[in-house]
Amino acid sequence: MSEEDLDAVTRAIALAEASTSAEIRVHLDHRCPGDPVARAIAVFERLGMHRTDGRNGVLVYAAIADRKLAVIGDVEIHGRVGDAYWQEVVDGMTRHLAGERPRDGFVHAIGELGSVLSRHFPRRPDDREELSNRVSVE
Repeated sequence: MSEEDLDAVTRAIALAEASTSAEIRVHLDHRCPGDPVARAIAVFERLGMHRTDGRNGVLVYAAIADRKLAVIGDVEIHGRVGDAYWQEVVDGMTRHLAGERPRDGFVHAIGELGSVLSRHFPRRPDDREELSNRVSVE
């Protein structure tokens, strides 16, 4: 993904978070030799996403070269949407990625997440940005 693509994803995160107290992060790895969900969990913890006030962070993880995806959420949001929802988000992203439209896939997934998160965790007047919106890359 180009810098322009990464900036578009960052803007999509900011827009999605404008109506929710939840936090969304996107992390890109070049390779993921094992299970993408296990790797996403490790990245989630390393990024401190489990320390948000509402325990409602969501990580969109992708290993570009290996074409692996995972979407995971902290305990509060996972308890409300479950594994089937995360798989729906991954499936939607996969359709965009299969069409060689990664930017669209990430932006669409983030918009979908923002919609669901705003229903379960509406933005509060005292809400503050707890995590960076920038895409992290390794």
